[in-house]
Parts: sequence; structure tokens; C-alpha cells
Amino acid sequence: MVSLLHLGEVVATHARIHPDRVGVRDLDRQLTFAQWNRRACRLANALLGLGLTKGDRVAVLAYNRLEWMEIYAAVAKAGLVVVPVNFRLVGSEIAFIVQDSGAKVLICEDELVERLEGIRAELPLLPQGWVHLGGRRPPAGFIAYEELVAAASEREPGVSVTASDPWAFMYTSGTTGRPKGAIRSHGASALLSLVTEVELGFHRRDTALLVMPMCHANSLYFATSLAYCGGGCFVYNRRSFDPEHVLATLAAGGATFTSLVPTQYVMMLELPKAVRARYDLSQVRRLMISSAPARRDTKLGIMELFPNSGLFELYGSTEQGWVTMLHPEEQLAKLGSVGRECVGSRRVRLLDDAGREVPDGEVGELFAWTPYLFDGYWNAPEKTAAAMRDGFCSVGDMARRDEDGFIWLVDRKSNMIISGGENVYPSEVEAVLLGHPAVREAAVIGLPDPLWGERVHAVVVLHPGAALDSAELLEWCRPRLAGYKRPRSLTFMAAEDIPRTATGKIQHRLLRNRILEQERGPTP
Repeated sequence: MVSLLHLGEVVATHARIHPDRVGVRDLDRQLTFAQWNRRACRLANALLGLGLTKGDRVAVLAYNRLEWMEIYAAVAKAGLVVVPVNFRLVGSEIAFIVQDSGAKVLICEDELVERLEGIRAELPLLPQGWVHLGGRRPPAGFIAYEELVAAASEREPGVSVTASDPWAFMYTSGTTGRPKGAIRSHGASALLSLVTEVELGFHRRDTALLVMPMCHANSLYFATSLAYCGGGCFVYNRRSFDPEHVLATLAAGGATFTSLVPTQYVMMLELPKAVRARYDLSQVRRLMISSAPARRDTKLGIMELFPNSGLFELYGSTEQGWVTMLHPEEQLAKLGSVGRECVGSRRVRLLDDAGREVPDGEVGELFAWTPYLFDGYWNAPEKTAAAMRDGFCSVGDMARRDEDGFIWLVDRKSNMIISGGENVYPSEVEAVLLGHPAVREAAVIGLPDPLWGERVHAVVVLHPGAALDSAELLEWCRPRLAGYKRPRSLTFMAAEDIPRTATGKIQHRLLRNRILEQERGPTP
């Protein structure tokens, strides 16, 4: 692979060329490229000073904040691997990711330290590997992030890092109930950043408002792309999504781009028209919508709210990066499509169960090759092999291609649910439900929801003679699943009423149709 600059080198280059330009900020602070580079160097040297060596993993559990970009640049400079942990996860879910990755250091935000109660003894960290990120005094056993940074050298660490070296393990939910660590290399990340610049036309006068979690691939990919071209990253660090506040931030903060999921756009559009009219959004030039299907009226509403902005839609994954892109001039003619292949990608393959490419108009499993494909799943060669076919990667989505080459997603082969832009796999939720002593069987499906896109719905069969109500079972899930994974509704059914295959497996799609019919009620 051709050698490419990693993020740490990119920040160092901009620090030398235009040191006083703001490179990263949040709602409270900002750093010029020179300041960003100095702090990233200090953190890199501090982590190496703890005893870490090239290839060691550093887990990060934090809300959105400016320090994410310091950490991403620092681990690149030090030749380490970052393991972003979703802040919505509960203790047992966090423990699995830290254990599976073999992380030796955990940087944990103050407000999230309580999530570690009961699991600290299970984590394979160095004795000095507990780093506290926040303003108050660190809990026992933690070292303060700022103390760590302040005590280290500002010199470049000088670690030799190649394009093929891993930079991040991005954990994605798995169909078997356990998340998988997708390995992202420096070279693949750099190529993805450059392709993003080509597709969206980013330049150094752009600033991206990063509202999606910084532990997600979406914000990371757009942040690195802006860093490569010398633009600005504006990390939205409110704890929850406030639609009016985001509009105000876009209007006042000078951001020219943001990426949101359909649910967030819907929340903006539901604000009274008089409220929306308060904010001048004329400087916003590009918008991205992704992670879940968007309705026609939602897209039309976005175009009206942001009159000077082109609306893009992409399809991709943590493993594949960007696969297809729908451009602004294609939105109305191909509304519902996810576009055609991005620059640099080979033709998407839609395959039947025998591995044969299906004709245009027919549905097949979507396999993609991109120049920034992941390097496999950490510690899971069998899962990596299952995702690949002749160098092309699938994440289980079903799609068709029309006569013009546009790709239309049809369904998710794995029955994955997308709720508010978050992926939820039924098997993981079912495993928690089955842990309740009264539950005999459980099937989890996604049902349409006007706000979240889909809501998690559980169908439960109780053991004979068992007594259990919905509230009790939903409460059982609370400490065992992240909020977006927990069922929002529940149906009790008899085992014989659940549709199954000849081998007894539950047919989720048929079950979903049956529940939808029950919710609609009899036709008048």
C-alpha cells in the first residue's frame, strides 16, 4: 500500500503551515492547529510513558467533547490503537469490549465512571492505566487526564507508523449477540478522508458540526476528512440532541456541514415554523443524511429548511466505509435510492445465495469492494471470512440495482433494527430477555416509529405457569442493555402462534407482519 499521512502527521503539518487557524472546537473551548498538535504530542508521549508500546490498545469511554480529536491524533502519533466505546453501553457491554480488545489503558469521562462499578476487576488494564477525563478530582486509582498531558513532552514521539498499521478497533454489534471489533488501518482511513473530500467537495474554509457520537465511524470519518483538508471540526458536546439548539449552533457557529440521522432531522422539522425562522442557515452548504431510511416528506422538509444546502445521502458501514452516495441533483429523481458507487469503489455486487450476481431489478445480498475496506474483525477470523467473498465485503444488507445503476436497499438479511440511527441486533436483546427465569422464548423485531424510524419490540413466550407483566420484564432489561437497545413495547404470545421454519426457527419477518396486523386492528 502507498504510504499515506496519518492523522497525527496531518495535524502536525497544519500546525506548521497555518498554526493559528482553529482546527477543533466544541461549545466551550477551541484549539488552533498548533495547540492541537502540542497537546496530541504530550498525550502520545504520556501514554508511551505509562509503558505502552506500538500496537497496544487504548479504550475511550466519553461523551462528545474536544478531547476526542486530541486522542485520535495522539494514538496515531504513538503507533497505538484507539478503541472507542459507545457511551450508551452498560457495564457488562463495556467490559466485553475492553476485554476483547485487550486494552491496557481506559480514558473514562467523569460522568461515566459509575458505569465501571462492578466490572473494574474484570478489565485487563495496567495498574496505571485508569485515566480520568473531567473537571473534578479523580476517583481512587485514576490519574487525571490533564495532569497526564501537562507532565509530558511536546516533542513528536518519533514512532514509525505505516499505512498498514491499525489505528482503530471500531466495535459494531454482531448478529450472534456480541459486538465485533472492525480493524481500521491508517492507510484506509486516509483514503476514505480523501474520497470524502472529492465526493462532498470539502475545502479548508469548511467547518463540520459533528453531532453524531465521536465514538461512531460517522463523526470520525467526517472529522478526519476535514482535518486532512485543513478545515475545522466543531464537536457538538451537549449530552442529548436538542433540535433548536443545534439549529442555533449551526446559525451562530459558522458550520458549513453537518451529518444527522433521519430522526434528528424530523425533530428539527417538528419545531414550530416560527421557531425555525429565527435562525439564518444560509451558510450551511452541505448536509448528510444516513444510517437509516428517510421518508420523502422528511427530505423535502430538509431542503426547505436549508435552502442553500445540497442534501447528500450515503450508504456504508464501519467495515466498508462509504459504498454509495446519492448527490443533491439526484434526490428528487431517485428519492429512496442510496445512490451509485463512490469514487474509487468497484461495482457493487448483488449476489444470490449461490454467489451469482443477480440481474438489475432483482434483490441480492450487497457485497462491496472499496480501497478503504477494513482489515477484518479482531480475534474473529471466522466472522471475517463469513463477511467476505472474493475480496468483497457484506454486512448483510439486501438491495437491488435499477437500470440507471442506482442502488435501492430492500431489507436487512440479519433482521437488524435501526432505531434513531443506532443498529440493534435482535439476538443480543433476545439473549437478555431469555435470562429472565420466567421467559421461555423471545423474538425481537423492529416496528415502524414516526420519530425513531423503528422501535424495538419484543415478543415473549413464558414458561407454563409463570406470571410476568410487561413493566417487570422491561425493567429487567434496564441495567442489562443500552437504552437504544431496550424494547419499547412488548407482546406476550403462545409458542404455537409464532411463525417458524420447518426446523423450528422463528421467522422474524412473518412475525413482524403479524404484529403489525394486530396493531392496525381489523379493517372497517
